[in-house]
Amino acid sequence: MRLTAFAPAKINLFLHVGAPGGDGYHPLCSLMVFADVGDRLALHDADVLSVRVHGAFAADLAGEGNNLVLRAARALLAKARGPQPPVGVLLDKALPVAAGLGGGSSDAGAALRLIRDAWGLPVDEAGLEEIAASLGADGAACFRASPVIAEGRGERLSPAPGLPPIEAVLVNPRVEVSTPAVYRAFDAAGAFGDVTPPPTPEAFESVEELAAWLGFTRNDLEAPAIALAPAIGDVLAVLRAEPQVLFARMSGSGATCFAICPGDLEANALAEQLGALRPDWWVARCRLGGPWPEA
Repeated sequence: MRLTAFAPAKINLFLHVGAPGGDGYHPLCSLMVFADVGDRLALHDADVLSVRVHGAFAADLAGEGNNLVLRAARALLAKARGPQPPVGVLLDKALPVAAGLGGGSSDAGAALRLIRDAWGLPVDEAGLEEIAASLGADGAACFRASPVIAEGRGERLSPAPGLPPIEAVLVNPRVEVSTPAVYRAFDAAGAFGDVTPPPTPEAFESVEELAAWLGFTRNDLEAPAIALAPAIGDVLAVLRAEPQVLFARMSGSGATCFAICPGDLEANALAEQLGALRPDWWVARCRLGGPWPEA
């Protein structure tokens, strides 16, 4: 047995975050899309349920014995009736860790489908999405891996407006940012946003129209993340100064930023330029939208 899947990077085109409720959770509203770059998973026979990690960012997960993939597998096992044969997951970690890309949630979502199919469990997509949502705010959206508007804690999903092809470049200054630390800084500042979904057209006719509309939205976690990791501000300053960039913003709680370009040629040129000028940064040329074909 060998089944494979693609786990795409998640990008928050905007992220509005409100004041925490009595339970400590922040309500949010976000337009989430997915990139055609990401991690890859392979399922194989094994003696025990396990996850082995390799790839460019494997070292950043070293010693993490209870990662989201294992938690997803154990939650699915709890739904199964009777014992199931153990499986092993081989995770090719191509995305930076703690980077605002939903990598762990996307890996977990892909793993749920792989293991469900391997075990032949009668668990439908809604059942798998429920497990994914229980693993974190990005869980449900990353399980679907297609453009959505997320509200509540991230579990209330509605269809995104129609999107044009979005040629983009992802940039991470290779610094990890703690999501809890960003939220603590956000709470300390007290600059809570309105989480009412912004007026949105049924579809965007061009990437230029999308970029202009995004200018009226926010990522409320961008300022506290920059305060904790000034390198994020350096990335954004570089991207926003480039004439071929229509729009640039940080994704999630950081530290990855995205730049939207008018087309393929501009995005390719930007990625090549950044790769040459800043070899210490992680730079990935991509297209945003989704869903993308599985590996």
